[in-house]
Amino acid sequence: MNTTTLKVDAKGRIMLPLAIRKSLRINAGDVLFLEKEETGIHLAKAENPFDILIEDAVEQHKAGKTIELRAFAKKNGIKLK
Repeated sequence: MNTTTLKVDAKGRIMLPLAIRKSLRINAGDVLFLEKEETGIHLAKAENPFDILIEDAVEQHKAGKTIELRAFAKKNGIKLK
């Protein structure tokens, strides 16, 4: 486990080093959750569920595990106009 020293400024802010932000894909405007624990704090990046669904859909498509809309509709008894 690597240890990084951070300093709190007068407004109570800390800055995450660029290398950490890049490795965790943390960008300006991202939301982080802070959880107080007995021995310190835990930070976790909030993930947009739609981003996760899109990533999964792209992977499914690349793996050839998707079907076209008309085939899906026919399989499930859905009428398309």
